[in-house]
Amino acid sequence: MSAFRRVVVTGIGCVTPIGTGADGLWEGLRARRSAVRAITRFDPTPFRSRMAAEIPEFRPQDFLDAKRAKRYDRYSQLAVVAAGLAIESAELDLAAEDRERVGAIMGSALGGVAYAEEQVGVYFQEGLRAVNPMLALSVFGGAASCNIAIEFGVSGPNSTNAMSCASGTIAVGDAFHAIRDGRADVMLAGGAEAPLAPLCFGAFSVIRAMSQRNDDPARASRPFDASRDGFVMGEGAAALVLEERSRALARGAPVLAEVLGAAMTNDAYHMTAPRPDGRQAARCVRLALQDAGVKPHEVDYVNAHGSSTPLNDKTETLAFKQVFGEHAYRLAVSGTKGYYGHPLGASGAIEAAVTALALAREWLPPTINLERPDPECDLDYLCNGAEARTAEVAVSNSFGFGGINAAVVMKRAD
Repeated sequence: MSAFRRVVVTGIGCVTPIGTGADGLWEGLRARRSAVRAITRFDPTPFRSRMAAEIPEFRPQDFLDAKRAKRYDRYSQLAVVAAGLAIESAELDLAAEDRERVGAIMGSALGGVAYAEEQVGVYFQEGLRAVNPMLALSVFGGAASCNIAIEFGVSGPNSTNAMSCASGTIAVGDAFHAIRDGRADVMLAGGAEAPLAPLCFGAFSVIRAMSQRNDDPARASRPFDASRDGFVMGEGAAALVLEERSRALARGAPVLAEVLGAAMTNDAYHMTAPRPDGRQAARCVRLALQDAGVKPHEVDYVNAHGSSTPLNDKTETLAFKQVFGEHAYRLAVSGTKGYYGHPLGASGAIEAAVTALALAREWLPPTINLERPDPECDLDYLCNGAEARTAEVAVSNSFGFGGINAAVVMKRAD
């Protein structure tokens, strides 16, 4: 580890259903309320699930000039705004940086597909000439990191992965490795998702992956609860500013946490169901800990993927027991999707932000809506309220369709 450069989190920007910016996200967590409501974006009556975590009153023109706000679809709007808020949070003066050493890596499950869906309707109703000419530049997943690069003039490593619901976590891990290995000094890393359109939403409804607790939306996302019946779709974006530690300290940056390691694996089992034995999910966490130089017993807190699906939550619990042994019962574990739903590829980025803030602000968010724990989910999920305690080392964990597992390890700033 001595040959590697150390990497810290100096800024957080986010646009989520429970709040915007690092402070807005934090206040939303402290309120301990769910943002899940009946869908207003479109008519959900044809679907089994008719609720989502929408971002209320998001106005891109509050953050971007009118021309740029109009040019971006919602997916890119969320990504660029989150990145801008992260830069502001980090007190980072890009004019003073070597922008060839500053990059952007993002993640998204669907990219601009929802906007493409909207434009297909325009095409069939009004013809090709009515289609927005920006469509070709909006629909691909890479629009997030590319628009961030253009918006802020950063020319370093740039990519957007599309690894389903693990995308945001993978992006943070890839950005961490880019700095640690000397390929960049500063990285904007995170995820963005804007999936709330009828066909995108309906596709997940068809496979019965989402909760049908339509009569009680605020309690529908309930990680690790015995009555959980599926995830609740959400939208949002989060970006973290990662920096090489010595340069961050030299410029007096507000250091929130240190990133220690990251890893990913694949179950190689099924496109939607996790491997029942949790073996590859456990291996992913082990590899992340090895990358970080951290022993399992040194971990205090885990922000779990906790999707509120019947299979995922018990498999994740089983994986933690394989990694941590008896120490698993001494871990504090949060599943925070009860607050803001499951924004697919953005969820890992939001949860990495939550993890960094929990370390910095010495408060671990509870798992809301966990009223009757599943007997197979028997760890300490902080379901009776958060504790004002200090966690030194934490893991942020994500799973995704296709069998993807990803984890990032962080520690409290020195």
